[in-house]
Amino acid sequence: MVGAIMTIRDKLHDFFTKGKISMGFGKSLANITDDPRVNLPVSEITRIREDLDYYSDVFADVHFYNTNNERRKRKLSTLSVTHQAARKLASVIFNEQVTVSVTGENINTFINGVLTDNLFNLKYEEYLETGIATGGFAIRPCVDNNKIKLAWVRADQFVPLQSNTNDIQSAVIVNRTTKSENNKTVWYSLLEFHEFDGISEETITNELYRSENVGEIGQQVNLTGLDEFADLPEQVVISDIVRPTFAYFKTPGKNNKSIESPLGIGIVENNKNVINAINTAQDQFYREVKLGKRRIAIDGSLMKPSAAHSNDDMKQGYPVFDTDDDVFMQVGKTKDGKPIIEDLTNDIRVNQYSDAIQLFIREFENNIGLSQGTLSTDATKSTKTATEVVSDNSDTYRTRSSYITQVEKQIKELIISIVQLATKTELFDNGKAPLTIDLVNQPLDINLHFDDGVFVDKDKQLEEDLKVAMAGFMPKKEFLKRNYGLSDDDADDWLKELRAEAPETDNIPDKQAGMLGGNDGDDSGGNDE
Repeated sequence: MVGAIMTIRDKLHDFFTKGKISMGFGKSLANITDDPRVNLPVSEITRIREDLDYYSDVFADVHFYNTNNERRKRKLSTLSVTHQAARKLASVIFNEQVTVSVTGENINTFINGVLTDNLFNLKYEEYLETGIATGGFAIRPCVDNNKIKLAWVRADQFVPLQSNTNDIQSAVIVNRTTKSENNKTVWYSLLEFHEFDGISEETITNELYRSENVGEIGQQVNLTGLDEFADLPEQVVISDIVRPTFAYFKTPGKNNKSIESPLGIGIVENNKNVINAINTAQDQFYREVKLGKRRIAIDGSLMKPSAAHSNDDMKQGYPVFDTDDDVFMQVGKTKDGKPIIEDLTNDIRVNQYSDAIQLFIREFENNIGLSQGTLSTDATKSTKTATEVVSDNSDTYRTRSSYITQVEKQIKELIISIVQLATKTELFDNGKAPLTIDLVNQPLDINLHFDDGVFVDKDKQLEEDLKVAMAGFMPKKEFLKRNYGLSDDDADDWLKELRAEAPETDNIPDKQAGMLGGNDGDDSGGNDE
């Protein structure tokens, strides 16, 4: 199918239905930044890889010299604070309680169907976790068997083509795979270049590279060398769209490691020293516990068997100490010839190490915007009321609000990208698109509802909102949305049903009846007594 005879419809269909990448030919790239289309410092690529190591708890071995002056190495004992912090933030920012609604029944049903089929809430929280640690991630929708599928792209797989804007409209997506060739591991890099003109057209160029070195992109090769890529198009142009076919999440705040970079920075950056301090303290504490077991030095003569006893055929007697005991260490006699027995055990400095570790963790919490006690522990803490819990989490709540702004932006952009694909008849086998909408003249009205969880005392909020609504200072619709997580459409449906049931409210107080849609706001009837 590849070649001049391939129609635009065929190219689009093959690319998006397989969600893969195609080829170029002849170039050699040591790093992705060597491509002239990529205008990003190589330091950004290196930074993201290091951030992933911190998130994955991959650290260099600890080297030391033993008692015999022999150089040894061991694994570093860590607390995985980067993963813990990212996990905590992701769970309070986005969870299964988040709902998405789009104005228009058909579009709303379609979008929520796509999100459900792709386990969106579950997957999004997972990739948000890595994005918080590394600075960002991207989502690219594609069509697979006439259904919209979502491809998730980590920070180390996403490279913007511009370095002078905060709005990423062009990027290359890198996906690496390995093959065994002649008993040798070979790495293939699939590069998917997305170049949006900023108006209505996106050009997607696909290239394949081969390398025998894991640290290099390698030599550009023809896709026909690999069966799984042989039928993929080299280039596809998508027209009549309003934005790129990917959506990028960027952590809030400026990238202070590369001022011109449009990429975000994760919680690792600006905190490597304190994370290293936490791990160093933990590692030393672990070693002290491991080496601090009870040890008693004794004269070797004390380990000799005593006089023979009955039924002892070998006439060797029996030892004074248990032969399986590792507490005792044989040493020579003292200068005066007297046998020795000395306890060499030292107390483990639990309090000192614990205090040091908690101090560093609290510093880490403060640096990344988490409330004190989110990761750190305090044995003096007592059970608190809901109001006290809300107050204690105020720092985390403010940080969460900043992240939610970026989350909303990405999800809304993703929904637009999904709708764009869903309107392209050439992507579907039957030639029928699931949706027909002019996004230029009919912009989508997208609403997201986030569950505030522990950050809001819901009972208190309901009580206060009810007072305000009954006083006539809050619309009924807003009351329902705030306290029951309803979308605009669902809130309208509730109000319609309440108005239909209005005759049943004749015997309740006027203000309450008004809340339920009855009495039409007439305060002349009814009795508050």
